[in-house]
Amino acid sequence: MRKNEDDIKKIWSEYKKSLNPEIKEKLIIHYLPLVRYIVDRLPVADIPSVSWDDLISSGVVGLIKAVEKFDPQRGVKFKTYALPRIKGAIIDELRSLDWIPRSLRRKAHLLEKTYLSLLEESGKIPSNKELAKAMNIEEGELSQLLIEENYFSLCSLDKKRESISSTRTKNPFLIIEEEEEKNILKNAISELSEVERKVIILYYYEELTLREIGKVLKVSESRVSQIHRKALFHLRSQLKFSSLQKRL
Repeated sequence: MRKNEDDIKKIWSEYKKSLNPEIKEKLIIHYLPLVRYIVDRLPVADIPSVSWDDLISSGVVGLIKAVEKFDPQRGVKFKTYALPRIKGAIIDELRSLDWIPRSLRRKAHLLEKTYLSLLEESGKIPSNKELAKAMNIEEGELSQLLIEENYFSLCSLDKKRESISSTRTKNPFLIIEEEEEKNILKNAISELSEVERKVIILYYYEELTLREIGKVLKVSESRVSQIHRKALFHLRSQLKFSSLQKRL
């Protein structure tokens, strides 16, 4: 039976008083769905050498640490406290795998360099056809590269959003910088295709999983993952382009 909020508060109180491992296990079991939620939101299903079970295991490690360090007296919900820590443990696992081949790294860097160069020349988003021509590759190869390139930047917008609530925002100059970045992102999102905007909104604002978004849009989870990655590439590139412009 699902425990209600009062039950959970009592369990937390008992655990913090006694640090009883059996009570801790009850809390871990209760919050296990948070781990599945995070893994389901990561577009990693088709990454070579990545095991879903390993990601779940890493997330559970993050959950355990969150349970051990959480202080209910601070008035913060455990979900709010635990989600970034679970995600961090999973991302650390992905980084440790070092699954990205050097050839892909080189292509990804070339793609970004070409994109920014074309954007600077024309002042507008380059089309896939223009990108492919500039890189001397077929459009089909470019489409695949756009998907693979985003492997480098898992949860990049999540990190950007999490930084908004960090202590660095106490600096007034950084507050202004963050506002500028949010405006850049807002404008960049408006330039996305309709389906890309829907995916970004459902993922980052409605906080749905890729599977849930697929059901809403009536497409496969794999297709949602592809759309998500392509949209992220555009948004990151716009942020980087704006940053380069400010240095000139």
